[in-house]
Amino acid sequence: MNDGATPALWLHAVEKHFGGGETLLEILRGVDLALWSGQSVALIAPSGAGKSTLLHVAGLLESPDSGEVFVGGAGTAGMSDDQRTALRRNEIGFVYQFHHLLPEFSAAENLILPQMIRGLSREEAAKRASELLSYLGLSARERHRPAELSGGEQQRVAIARAVANGPRVLLADEPTGNLDPKTADHVFATLASLVKASGLAALVATHNLDLAARMDRRVTLHEGKVVELA
Repeated sequence: MNDGATPALWLHAVEKHFGGGETLLEILRGVDLALWSGQSVALIAPSGAGKSTLLHVAGLLESPDSGEVFVGGAGTAGMSDDQRTALRRNEIGFVYQFHHLLPEFSAAENLILPQMIRGLSREEAAKRASELLSYLGLSARERHRPAELSGGEQQRVAIARAVANGPRVLLADEPTGNLDPKTADHVFATLASLVKASGLAALVATHNLDLAARMDRRVTLHEGKVVELA
């Protein structure tokens, strides 16, 4: 995938620590990681290694203590909070282990709302929501609320919501962690298909080595640095 084009996401010399003095805890120690459009990257590391911190920094939810995060070639260190928020809303999608869907709204409405916040009309947002849910095999579930959906359906709706605004980057933190193996496999296949079809760059933290093996690249965190795996 690295054809010399600008990475969709590039973390360069990123450092992140917590505390200070004798209690200083260095989580990220000069992380370098680039993701290109249409590429899926599995982040495999034990609990406590810093996976969530890396995803939060990559997703502009936390600022690095040093280094730079580039999204589509644009540096973010000098941006204001409002600029970072706008970039995160438009260019980065998030999927978590728990779906975090709004319980009082239907599957379609959970996709429509973030698009309207971005500025689309309800008609445009509804059309995009219907297309995405259809692509993910959920046409018959558009009007169902989250409590009326299975775990796998909830997570597929969460994936659809994450890409509803057409982001450049998708970040996922154990997106199949709460699912049984068969459902996890189906949800992962959906995610992988969406990445290829939409040209997203996806970074997926997972403990599932079988799923990780089916992704384009695998990386881990070792002593605060990203290391490529075979």
